[in-house]
Amino acid sequence: MSHQFNLDDLQFYITLPAPCPYLEGQMERKIFTPLDPMDGTLINDHLTHSGFRRSQNVIYRPACETCQACQSLRVKVRGFKPSRSFRRIIKNNADLTRTVNEAFATQEQFDLLHTYLTTRHDGGGMSEMDFARYEMMVEDCASNTQVFEYRNKDDVLVAACITDVLHDGLSMVYSYFDPALVKRSLGNYMILDHIAACAQSHHSFLYLGYWVENSRKMSYKSKFKPHQVLRKTGWWNVE
Repeated sequence: MSHQFNLDDLQFYITLPAPCPYLEGQMERKIFTPLDPMDGTLINDHLTHSGFRRSQNVIYRPACETCQACQSLRVKVRGFKPSRSFRRIIKNNADLTRTVNEAFATQEQFDLLHTYLTTRHDGGGMSEMDFARYEMMVEDCASNTQVFEYRNKDDVLVAACITDVLHDGLSMVYSYFDPALVKRSLGNYMILDHIAACAQSHHSFLYLGYWVENSRKMSYKSKFKPHQVLRKTGWWNVE
């Protein structure tokens, strides 16, 4: 891998307008570039700090003509103190074991993902994913990627997250869990556990992707404080 790259050498593309999945009546466009196998890890790291988000082997950010609602959000690990409800979630999942694995797709992971998608996102863009596509999602990416697995006392996989390692933190690319275990709040628990993992490895931030203030789908992200949101003038603190 080379140790430097020139942003001017990257080729960016823009998507056609499509209905926004977060704000009704809005149209979205994205600017994106593929991750080069040689410099993908460095590019992913650099562009994530500039408001981009990785999806498989592409990194993108919104480029909407009439809306700028999407803001990158990252949790400040050092100042984070779990609220009473977050402490309850941590306690309710104390029986789970986390393992951090190399980016290798397994049938067990895919079966859990399939259950999650057909229950929570049936008819969505990923609901028809087969194992080959999942394998590409996990393994075919020029980035420093790990898979966080969460198992119960019977060694059953109940949650997982595809996570990128950056120089100053972790970026949760995609998480999924057993939808039957709704009382565990596994989505929030994985965020809380990733914050703990960042603290253990002396990382400063946990990157949660885009936050849209007026989107109910995104509201959970703003509950993790303190955090920062990326605006035109840089990262702004939200206490």
